[in-house]
Amino acid sequence: MFAVIKTGGKQYSVAANDELEVELLEGAPGDMISFGEILLVGGEAGVTIGAPFVEGASVSAEIIDQMRTRKILVFKKRRRQNSKRSRGHRQSLTIVRITEILTNGAKASGKKATKAKAKVAAPATDAAPAALASGGLDSSNLSLISGIGPTIEKKLRAAGVTSWEQIAAWTDADIAKYDEELALRGRVGREEWVQQASELLAGKPPRAKIDQAELKSGEDR
Repeated sequence: MFAVIKTGGKQYSVAANDELEVELLEGAPGDMISFGEILLVGGEAGVTIGAPFVEGASVSAEIIDQMRTRKILVFKKRRRQNSKRSRGHRQSLTIVRITEILTNGAKASGKKATKAKAKVAAPATDAAPAALASGGLDSSNLSLISGIGPTIEKKLRAAGVTSWEQIAAWTDADIAKYDEELALRGRVGREEWVQQASELLAGKPPRAKIDQAELKSGEDR
């Protein structure tokens, strides 16, 4: 069941256990409050629209916290009048959790809503593994291959190339195909992308990092 409530001059679509920020309401955290201006109630039986409010309907909620928003600065200046003014403002809000949506004059039970459990994201099912066991580097990070910048990486992903495994498995025919389709101008062979991908999969550090280390030390490795 859901409802549309009116409070603080604004309208909110709510359901049980929803948390929302509304204009300041009187009360302390833990207090139960009731919204009586219900514009619409919907459920399995259908939708009831108020005129302007649904008769006998109310929404019960629990105050979770009283807060104030981040301060904003309001600056006003009058040109050539030697006049300027700066003011700060922090809006007061109340965070509430919806407990019950009541109809036909029913009274609130007073029970507090159970806090909704945070949803745990399901593990990625991409063909490319999230990270390698050796070195812990993300094999979908194509930019670790020296010579692949943001523009080329975007082209490769658009063509379906999303991991080092794919690049390491390229044949001469694949290289020729991508070179022509993506206008790579021979960079794959010249910059040894296939070899670099194989090295990364073997746990070796990216060549770009090795090159930078050599520049700093002045020694060849």
